[in-house]
Amino acid sequence: MDIIRINGVKCFGHHGATPEEKRLGQPFRVSLELFLDTQPAARTDSLALTVDYAAVIARVEAALREDPPSNLIETIAENIAGAVLRDFPLVNAVGVTLEKPFAPVAANFDGVSVSIHRARRAPAQ
Repeated sequence: MDIIRINGVKCFGHHGATPEEKRLGQPFRVSLELFLDTQPAARTDSLALTVDYAAVIARVEAALREDPPSNLIETIAENIAGAVLRDFPLVNAVGVTLEKPFAPVAANFDGVSVSIHRARRAPAQ
């Protein structure tokens, strides 16, 4: 299985556990690993046989900007993973790392992140 990595998509969203986070919003960063077979695209040099990462990035941005606000970064990551698997049928599995660099915690730290991995379920027999 091959991997296409999309690193550090920066997007502003209105998610968080506090009313201020939802009202004011904050920046998020998303990195993805798309697991798929890239050989057909490589052999033919055809975008139609791979995943258009510009479209994936647009879907990630839409999840952060347009989806209803979530309290947890875990929920946002889950929603992004589900959208990628639903909207991009060539992707067999996806890894999502969602970073919240300015989490409202009274401490000196670089941020908080969650990483998840989701795969397509095999059809029931």
